[in-house]
Amino acid sequence: MTPYIDPAMQPILDAARAAPPVDYRSMTMADARALFDRNAAPWNVGRPDVQTISDLQISAAPQAIPARLYRPASGVLPVIIFVHGGGWTFGNIETHDGAMRWLAIESGCAVLGVDYRLAPEHPFPAPMDDILAALSFVEKGGLGAEIDASRIALAGDSAGANLALATLLARRDRKEKLPRTAALFYGCYEPLATSESHRAFGDGSYLLSTVNMNWYWGNYLGPNAASPDPTAASSRANLAGLPPLYLNAAGLDPLCDDTLTMSRRLAAAGIKHRFDHFPGVVHGFLRMARELPAARDALRAAGQYLQDALA
Repeated sequence: MTPYIDPAMQPILDAARAAPPVDYRSMTMADARALFDRNAAPWNVGRPDVQTISDLQISAAPQAIPARLYRPASGVLPVIIFVHGGGWTFGNIETHDGAMRWLAIESGCAVLGVDYRLAPEHPFPAPMDDILAALSFVEKGGLGAEIDASRIALAGDSAGANLALATLLARRDRKEKLPRTAALFYGCYEPLATSESHRAFGDGSYLLSTVNMNWYWGNYLGPNAASPDPTAASSRANLAGLPPLYLNAAGLDPLCDDTLTMSRRLAAAGIKHRFDHFPGVVHGFLRMARELPAARDALRAAGQYLQDALA
């Protein structure tokens, strides 16, 4: 059967398919990251304005963590710590700048983007450790009096969703206080690419390929790829004790079944959550909000969920 493609998604797909193919795996990491950043830049054209944006450094070992705070309004605001995607290998606060602006506007919350260390130079648990450090920084009042450190959520897309969930699992296992909620956008939770959605959409025709996803997982898990920690491969984790969660999935995404399975496992564990499915769009669609109404709908839905959870 021919899969349904959202009419607004079709011209984006057509343009991507007409462009010269890119194989990041064949390049040096420096060249691959520079190209990834260039390819991401057009999605930040026409990004919305927010009231204030400030860059900062989070003190942490072994090195400071760059971050960026978006405030959509004055006054004391709750905060969403946003963890960017990019296969744990690519991405930064610049590549996801537009998405974080949209999320700040739709939620009415401050958004803190975190430039965690990237794999393969820094495999698991280093990226998660940086998010844990950012969370501790915010809880201790590091963002100042105009951020309500008692009202914190996590959010992340793709690999960032994986890291946000890993952060919750690590906090729970340490018996430390958990954020009120997390929004997990089209996350990757299972290293084995055996799902139906990988078979249906993983050939590269829908932007993310199974081959590249396997490479990303290898970068992230490093020498532990054969027997990954369930905190990193959270499809295998005990999910009991987590806060309420928001999940979404893209209909044309090889990772769609990762979220479907995670939703079922959360339900079995008794974890309250909302799951939204967006048919006819590809992995990474949130960053396409300028051209794709479904992306704006998804950001609005997640923003409202987060606003309510942090009220």
